[in-house]
Amino acid sequence: MRDIILIFFIFIFSINSYGQLFTKKKVINNENFDKPSLSWGYFLGMNNYDYNFDYISDFTDIQTEKSVGFNVGLIGNFRISDYFDLRFEPGLVMSNRNLIYNPIQFNEEDFNENIHKREIKSTYIHLPLLLKISTKRVNNFKPYILGGISTALNLSSKENSVDDNSLGQFRTKRNVFFYELGFGVDLYLEWFKFSPSIRGVFAISDEHVPDNDPLSPWTSNIDFMKTSGILINFTFQ
Repeated sequence: MRDIILIFFIFIFSINSYGQLFTKKKVINNENFDKPSLSWGYFLGMNNYDYNFDYISDFTDIQTEKSVGFNVGLIGNFRISDYFDLRFEPGLVMSNRNLIYNPIQFNEEDFNENIHKREIKSTYIHLPLLLKISTKRVNNFKPYILGGISTALNLSSKENSVDDNSLGQFRTKRNVFFYELGFGVDLYLEWFKFSPSIRGVFAISDEHVPDNDPLSPWTSNIDFMKTSGILINFTFQ
């Protein structure tokens, strides 16, 4: 994911550099594109989600093995002024993470993937409400920052399942709340507006469901478990 983020920054830098070379450009694409109060679009993208833990006692740390996931969704944009927009971006976010436990927690010495590892697949219905703050448009380029709050419904949570880690199932909560911060750039092309963006997503609610056994080595030492991650979206309007 680090390489993907680096490529994104190079892409944004190249776009802005390209725009500076053509500041005297006379042809303005979609000059009135941002005039309507309401506009619509869709996005495709990728994500890299992690888990952060707070522990009851500082014994051992749980490691998170991350992978790149996929995002897709719709955009509803309400224009407040030339520089402020309110956006609603309902989407589907798919993520896969593995929790790697230290064998010491099980009074063992050697790591066994079948015993000390838990796979957590998450499929979120992601519902963010964001404020977009833009700069003045320069020819066909307009950078912006955005931030806001969101909630997500985890369709893969297994929160109400009776099976816990004693049967190989790490349960997570169904509803999660986040705050989000990011930036991007609007590119006004001949037929549509293309907007690459990157933003951080940070959970503010606990996501783990304790095992039925209060002394479970899987969950007994977890005080708070929350998602943090990066979303890279490519928006078309």
